[in-house]
Amino acid sequence: MSLKTPILTIVGAGPGDEDLITLKAIKAIESANVILYDALINESLLKYASEDVELIFVGKRKGCYAFQQDQINELIVSKAKEKGHVVRLKGGDPFIFGRGAEEIDYVREFGLETFVVPGISSSMAVPAYQGIPLTKRGSSESFWVITGTTKKHQLSRDVALAAKSSATVVILMGMSKLGEIVEIFKAENKQDVAVAIIQNGTRDNQNVGIGTVANIEQIVAEKQLANPAIIVIGDVVKERAVFTSVYQKVNKNL
Repeated sequence: MSLKTPILTIVGAGPGDEDLITLKAIKAIESANVILYDALINESLLKYASEDVELIFVGKRKGCYAFQQDQINELIVSKAKEKGHVVRLKGGDPFIFGRGAEEIDYVREFGLETFVVPGISSSMAVPAYQGIPLTKRGSSESFWVITGTTKKHQLSRDVALAAKSSATVVILMGMSKLGEIVEIFKAENKQDVAVAIIQNGTRDNQNVGIGTVANIEQIVAEKQLANPAIIVIGDVVKERAVFTSVYQKVNKNL
């Protein structure tokens, strides 16, 4: 039997760009005996893992789950007891629609030590890469981050509440509900409010559509936008910052 201490570290892998991961996250990946990773992570991050690490894909692709959530929970416990340190690598931040808290709650009942490494959330980083500030004086004093699809596969009722406000609205996992979202904002007489939809944000293959509540569905069809994508609704979309390019790496000649 293994004498290693069973440990779970929930790690946020950031929004997609492999450079948008913290040093603490890299150290956790390096020390892992087992890594359970999701579909939305940049798999290039796995290069930081040790040669003898066990890698297990537990994500969802095209509507098909490699593992159901209860199976993932059980797998974390069994692998931690067998091999020691399990890293659960999740896209974005694990505590923003990432089920990180659920997994910690489950495994602590089995005596695992638990840790979390926050990640850069896609809800903020993806708009930023397009020069969209979620708040800006004169345009938005706050922002909502809402899941587009609830556990019951329905549109969150918070979208209707957010549509009544003047806040920026960021919707994750909402592309399948775009028609419903548009109708909710139209009902609030907001058909002229700006909308950005950003697919594969911060990655080399990102695809962006900019329009209004009234025409965004047409733009989505024209640009063939699909999941994984983030929807940003609000006046800040028209306040896009102009910069030379997204920062890539340190200029060693400076």
